[in-house]
Amino acid sequence: MRIERVLTADGSSSLALVGQNEQYHSKHGALQEAQHVYIKSGLDFYLQAHQKSNIHILEVGFGTGLNSLLSFLYAQNQKVQINYTSFETYSLSWDHVKDLNYPELLSISVDDFKSLHDLPWGDYFLYKPNCQLRKINERLQSISFENEFDVVFFDAFGPRTQPKIWEKSVFQKVYTSMKKNAVLVTYSANGQARRNMLAAGFEVGKIPGPPGKREMLRAVKR
Repeated sequence: MRIERVLTADGSSSLALVGQNEQYHSKHGALQEAQHVYIKSGLDFYLQAHQKSNIHILEVGFGTGLNSLLSFLYAQNQKVQINYTSFETYSLSWDHVKDLNYPELLSISVDDFKSLHDLPWGDYFLYKPNCQLRKINERLQSISFENEFDVVFFDAFGPRTQPKIWEKSVFQKVYTSMKKNAVLVTYSANGQARRNMLAAGFEVGKIPGPPGKREMLRAVKR
């Protein structure tokens, strides 16, 4: 798998899989997509409804670390505790991500970005005083959590590239891992993915997507 750095329309960088017509983020804007889909429509949406001070997030696809980075910045601004678990089968090396321009755009140090990638895998480790990160280098199909997560960031490659990740059986496992009234968000508005979420027990709605994408999905465990 060959990876190259690309610049997206909002000026933030991303990574592309050469020859596979697949990117880690939207070509219309990596940063604005992550902020709209996962922070605004997921994390902030949940906190506005539930006013909790201790949040457990499950992410499907650690990738470049952008979603976790934005979540931790949100936690610092909102004075909440974030416990962040991220599944990633094909982890990226620091050499892959070191030239991404997130530190510059988010006004953080390169060391802060690097430490996110340097944290060990397998257990919770402290990233910032109110931010814990647990990176798990396993297939999502092995998930065995129950009633643990408040918010889920479903950020795997799309159904065309990774169809097995979007199957009903996977959404059933994710559903079991979530608390009552927990929220799942994804950039995708794929019809079969939506039907699989419904079959797994979710209440699913289409909501406005980020720039360049008309719709996305948000699901709730009732």
